[in-house]
Amino acid sequence: MSTLLLNLDFGEPPPKKALEGNAKHRNFVKKRRLLERRGFLTKKNQPPSKAPKLHSEPPKKGETPMVDGTWKTPSFPKKKKTAACSNGSGQPLDKKAAVSWLTPAPSKKADSVAAKVDLLGEFQSALPKINSHPTRSQKKGSQKKSSKKNHPQKNAPQNSTQAHSENKCSRISQKLPQKMVAIDCEMVGTGPKGHVSSLARCSIVNYNGDVLYDEYILPPCHIVDYRTRWSGIRKQHMVNATPFKIARGQILKILTGKIVVGHAIHNDFKALQYFHPKSLTRDTSHIPPLNRKADCPENATMSLKHLTKKLLNRDIQVGKSGHSSVEDAQATMELYKLVEVEWEEHLAQNPPKD
Repeated sequence: MSTLLLNLDFGEPPPKKALEGNAKHRNFVKKRRLLERRGFLTKKNQPPSKAPKLHSEPPKKGETPMVDGTWKTPSFPKKKKTAACSNGSGQPLDKKAAVSWLTPAPSKKADSVAAKVDLLGEFQSALPKINSHPTRSQKKGSQKKSSKKNHPQKNAPQNSTQAHSENKCSRISQKLPQKMVAIDCEMVGTGPKGHVSSLARCSIVNYNGDVLYDEYILPPCHIVDYRTRWSGIRKQHMVNATPFKIARGQILKILTGKIVVGHAIHNDFKALQYFHPKSLTRDTSHIPPLNRKADCPENATMSLKHLTKKLLNRDIQVGKSGHSSVEDAQATMELYKLVEVEWEEHLAQNPPKD
């Protein structure tokens, strides 16, 4: 008899090739396992596959090599609702092991990725629905759309700036009455030949013309000329007059931090020996819109008597009894109210430098 030579290779098996449809099959098996765990499906007990395994898989315990390169698997006794024990300890396999014959040895990387996707889907479905906040890019896009709808014209920015300036001016005008006063002072002559003007009376009124302060003031120097024809001051007024130092402190307490309106107001401040910030000073003798309303040259310095007669149709400083500082202060405030909005807008755009 001739000898029979068998060429058997017991070395490492060749690299495993992936079967077509493995990914779909894995997904199907995983979904079925998930439904089985949740109790929607009953687990199927199927006999182990009789089809020979690929020769690329390594041999397992109890398997013997065949001549054609396949591996012979010994038959195991079937049990109801339990699978055979693989480790020989007699303990039944879990549900996953019971259907392990369905899947053809998936790769670790693909299995882990699919498991992560499955777990992520379960976790997201368990979470309550929350309204997500829009991102910065979405906010910018919505703002752009709304701006296009609300401002279709090209001159929209100009309109917005005009509205903003009008609102600003209205706010300023609302705050001004609380912090605005008008002042007028009457002076007498002191020093050599009475040429030095000294404070002898001061009157301050609020925005509505109500008197806040009206006192006769005794100058620190001897009075040479009472100037009664213009000041209205007489000798008897100085008997109970307030000393200059005390009166000055009282007056500055009222003026500090407020907008002070006056006519040729630099003369009043000079008599008070006081400097008020230019940004808080309104001099009706140097307001061009006021002169325009009175049909006078814009740069001319008009008298308080002339402006009051022209614009308020009222006579002041009449007669030989002299001026009334209260009457002059009230007239000054009324004249300023005529051009208040226009002049405050001008000052807001061109603030004076102190």
